[in-house]
Amino acid sequence: MYQLIIAEKPSVAQSIAAVLGVKRRDNGYLEGSGYLVSWCFGHLAELASAETYNADYAKWRYEDLPIVPLSWRFKVSRDKWTQFDILKALMRREDVSAVINACDAGREGELIFRTAYHLAGCDKPMKRLWISSMEDAAIRAGFESLRPGSEYDGLHQSALCRAKADWLVGINATRLFSVLYHRTLNVGRVMSPTLALLVEREAEISAFQSEPFYTVQLAMGDAAAASERYQEKQEAEKIAAACKGQTATVKTVERREKSEKAPALYDLTTLQRDANRILGYTAQQTLDYLQALYEKKLCTYPRTDARYLTDDMEASVPAYAAVAAAICEVAAPEQVSAKQVVNSAKVSDHHAVIPTASAGKVSLADLPMGEREILRLVARQLLCAVSGAHRYAETTAVLSCGGNDFTLKGKTVLSLGWKAYLSETQADKPLPELTEGQAVEVSAAAVKEGKTTPPKHFTEDTLLAAMETAGAKDMPEDAERKGLGTPATRAATLEKLVSAGFVERSKSKKTVNLIPTHAGVSLITVLPEQLQSPLLTAEWEHQLKQVERGELEGDSFLDGIAAMLTELVKGYQAIPGAEVLFPSGREVIGKCPRCGGHVTESKKGFFCESNTCRFGLWKDNKFLTAKKIKLDRKMAAALLEAGRVHVENIYSEKTGKTYNTDLLLTDDGERSTYRFDFGGGRAA
Repeated sequence: MYQLIIAEKPSVAQSIAAVLGVKRRDNGYLEGSGYLVSWCFGHLAELASAETYNADYAKWRYEDLPIVPLSWRFKVSRDKWTQFDILKALMRREDVSAVINACDAGREGELIFRTAYHLAGCDKPMKRLWISSMEDAAIRAGFESLRPGSEYDGLHQSALCRAKADWLVGINATRLFSVLYHRTLNVGRVMSPTLALLVEREAEISAFQSEPFYTVQLAMGDAAAASERYQEKQEAEKIAAACKGQTATVKTVERREKSEKAPALYDLTTLQRDANRILGYTAQQTLDYLQALYEKKLCTYPRTDARYLTDDMEASVPAYAAVAAAICEVAAPEQVSAKQVVNSAKVSDHHAVIPTASAGKVSLADLPMGEREILRLVARQLLCAVSGAHRYAETTAVLSCGGNDFTLKGKTVLSLGWKAYLSETQADKPLPELTEGQAVEVSAAAVKEGKTTPPKHFTEDTLLAAMETAGAKDMPEDAERKGLGTPATRAATLEKLVSAGFVERSKSKKTVNLIPTHAGVSLITVLPEQLQSPLLTAEWEHQLKQVERGELEGDSFLDGIAAMLTELVKGYQAIPGAEVLFPSGREVIGKCPRCGGHVTESKKGFFCESNTCRFGLWKDNKFLTAKKIKLDRKMAAALLEAGRVHVENIYSEKTGKTYNTDLLLTDDGERSTYRFDFGGGRAA
């Protein structure tokens, strides 16, 4: 008898097969040592499109909304049918006693496997391989402690609810706003609130009015003391004049020793943020590089939201630190503080991202640059995390001169600690020795002008941070998941915003900012608050966690979303005059017979561009297609201008012959109809 192992990708399947001694290759799987090992190519099947439920849904019509399937369907991708058939045949083999889910150990991996398992009609015992590393030892250990698949039923329900929720919001909200505003407007459960963050930030920047301020700087050797800010330049100049050639008196000197504890290890989001800030990589690039390192057994599982290791890994931390030091070509800390990086209570599905033991044996020069730099970043973070605190002394002196106070600050590093591994660490100049009552000669007094600065544009670094905490202050304290999206989905969300034309990357010096386009700003302008609110989406993520733990029924979660969409469709009114927000740029074909607006051509027909008007001439109109009349631009223009157009070679469904006559268009303000004029007052 065999056990069938199903991985997410061929490369992962081959790694598992090598560890288990499965060597014989067949079509779409490997066989040997009591195992069959195959793979899924990612999502083999996904939720079916709307028109699968009803052919009429192929047209986007307001009257059909909301679309809420009573019984959900999945559809296998056309290019993946062959592999699905192979998996189905393997699952149905009489000599297969159990199926092992070896897809990525997370929400999406669970959905990928379960969808294929259920579509194949399989009911054989299910086991779960749950590992955080693709190293040989981790794979062996995982197979020695396989868990019953039923333990992950909640995770599957959560993944299924997430997919259905995204489908419901995407299908219904996208169609609603696209139909009302005559332009494809992609609306998403996570995408739209993220876009709203960007639009709000740009509005703050546009509304900001910079104001000048002035400070007085007193030069005392290599040090400089500064006054408070003044709004009037004359006042600052008056104080500077009073201090020139004078002696300042030290009023107070305060020295405090401070320390900065080592940072935690990386989860995916903090790694993406640092990679963007330090290396300029997008969130998606970082995820791709990290996924490649994971599959090469050089890093642990990438899609994690934990920044700690589990308690049982404490003894291995010094060895991991040695590997990290070798990768970074530096010495490991003299004292590795393992307890700083272990805390099982703060680890849910997977521990933090760290280099594997195998990473210490690889030649970095053989890795692509992106993977090499990400591996070094991960290794550096581990070295920082197990190092001692950064300690320094901060001295603040207050001096009096000309009847005004001036502040002088300085910092002296006592112990670099974890900052020894940061190449960008800069040493501050220490202050001269000062004592209370001491007189200090002022060598120069000058007025320095500054300006208040607006908020900064979002970068991927700062937007990821904002997504992680969006709505958090309004969420329950015990909410396990807050913010917009998850570490695994945020990169894809940003890429969708860019590809949909709502956001563009704008380079300014060495920084790449994320700027909403005109279309992005316009979309947020017309979207109701509920679809922009980070709180709503954060609440959904919290509820998905409750579904995973069995505290909330999946149907209840989806019923809430369906009710919200029903209310949205019934209650939302298009904003009058909003067509100026979404100029199509298309050539005007003619004048709308209902409102007098512009009628332009789109892929599916000729439509009025006024948001409050629903006039349209569909190219696939059943009356026309039955008679093999192809409605083109010239014909539409004639119908709009004169209400009639001469048509030749009209097909007769009764006789099978063709004839020529005039086609007439009539519109009663709600519906457009066609008929033929055969002359003599006779029409059909």
